[in-house]
Amino acid sequence: MDDRYAIIETCDRMGWHTDRHEWDEVTDLFTDKVLLDYTSLLGGEPSTVSARELVGSWIAVLGGYDASQHLMTNHLVTLKGDTAECTASFQATHRLDNLMGSPLWRVGGTYRFHLVRSADRWKIDELAMTVLWAEGNKNIADIAAARQAERKSGE
Repeated sequence: MDDRYAIIETCDRMGWHTDRHEWDEVTDLFTDKVLLDYTSLLGGEPSTVSARELVGSWIAVLGGYDASQHLMTNHLVTLKGDTAECTASFQATHRLDNLMGSPLWRVGGTYRFHLVRSADRWKIDELAMTVLWAEGNKNIADIAAARQAERKSGE
């Protein structure tokens, strides 16, 4: 049970630290290279990116929201030696006051995490999101990204 608990906590910490903009903690949850599959949300093809690139892409959008909340539940864990797979249901709510419609965009679906044991802890080396539904104003993602870019250029 200790491994299962540690795996679930690693996956949950991804959302927890992301919502609090604790970017170093988020980065540390991943291996150096991560196979990322966000094709159900963004199209394109799965790709391998560095943990820093992945978190940098999240900062570029999520850093511009007024708030976000990523919830995960119904974790199913399969252990195979020093590797594991965890599938979880998720709901992500993003908030940004704006003049172009609703301040909320919600997305729900499943995450599939593949993890490897790294020394005394588990790290995510693959992350796949499958969107099952969405509601609200998806345009706030673009507004948040523009807002974050403006903040960065002012630094």
